[in-house]
Amino acid sequence: MKKKFPKFKSDAEAEAFVSSADLSEYDFSKFKPVRFEFQAKTERVNMRLPAELLNAVRKKAKAAGMPYQRFIRATLEHAVSAKK
Repeated sequence: MKKKFPKFKSDAEAEAFVSSADLSEYDFSKFKPVRFEFQAKTERVNMRLPAELLNAVRKKAKAAGMPYQRFIRATLEHAVSAKK
C-alpha cells in the first residue's frame, strides 16, 4: 500500500520534502491536474445572464471544484484557444 501524500504549510516545506523524498512511495491517484493562473487580472467584464444559465454555470463549477467566476474564465480561455 502506498503512503498518503503529506500536507505542507509553506512552499519551502514542500520543496524540501520533494527534493529528498522517493515519490514512487506515494499514492497520487486522487490528485487532479491544476492550471495555475499567473497573469494579472486587470480588466473587468459585467454581463447579465438568465438565472437558469447562471445556476447551470454554478453547478458545473461546483462539480469541477472551482469558483464559478474562475470556471467562466477557464471556459472563455478554452473557447478562444481551441483550434478550429
